[in-house]
Amino acid sequence: MIAPQDIASRDNPLIKRLRQLSQDSTAYRKQGQVWLEGEHLCLALLARGLRPAVAVFTESFWPQAEPVLREAAPQVSRIPDHLMASLSGLESPARMGFLWTLPTRVEVNPSLPTVVLDRLQDAGNVGSILRSAAALGFAQVLAIKGTAALWSPKVVRAGMGAHFGLNLVEGLSHDDTKALKVPLLVTSSHAGDWLHKATLPWPCAWVLGHEGQGVDPALVALAQQSVRIAQPGGEESLNVAAAAAICLHASATTR
Repeated sequence: MIAPQDIASRDNPLIKRLRQLSQDSTAYRKQGQVWLEGEHLCLALLARGLRPAVAVFTESFWPQAEPVLREAAPQVSRIPDHLMASLSGLESPARMGFLWTLPTRVEVNPSLPTVVLDRLQDAGNVGSILRSAAALGFAQVLAIKGTAALWSPKVVRAGMGAHFGLNLVEGLSHDDTKALKVPLLVTSSHAGDWLHKATLPWPCAWVLGHEGQGVDPALVALAQQSVRIAQPGGEESLNVAAAAAICLHASATTR
């Protein structure tokens, strides 16, 4: 087992790096690494056969941490509990975390079952959709420019480990979706086939639009099918994460 390096200073280079990653939603793009906070995310990473670059533990948690966590990284650091709290975005700070190096090249896979996010703004919605995608057999998520940063701390926490099972590509344009060889389906609150009556293709790519504006007309024009969800209760529209879960479930259970 690797002996931990004790760090006590807020000015330590590793602590500075982790602080930036935890507080800046796009810092991962410059650093090429992401801070995974808490045992659940760390175990989810390991369950996918992935390994962190650095593991960080609080002094109080280190003696009771599972061996699989203590032995996961080539570099291990132990820090005071109050220092971990300064890095945390959680109401109850995590007891440990991993620093993980992101894949260097991620490209669109034309044939995978896909979810396309068109300028979704809310990090909670984006993370929730990633969870639904991973759970329901969609292997890829493409984010159009203007969508919340996929590896931001809030999206990662909301994704609950789903990130590690998906091919994630962001910063795309509408034209980039033309590379997909699977049919595009768009959601609408007022037009298209009723979901519960529709014949859905598989594999496919569901396009989910901006929380207020919906799917951009340029993407609608590329879609092979438009689908709407019956709302017998009479509400004007559904939250996009809820609509995504319904649509993706429909695809998963009718293929």
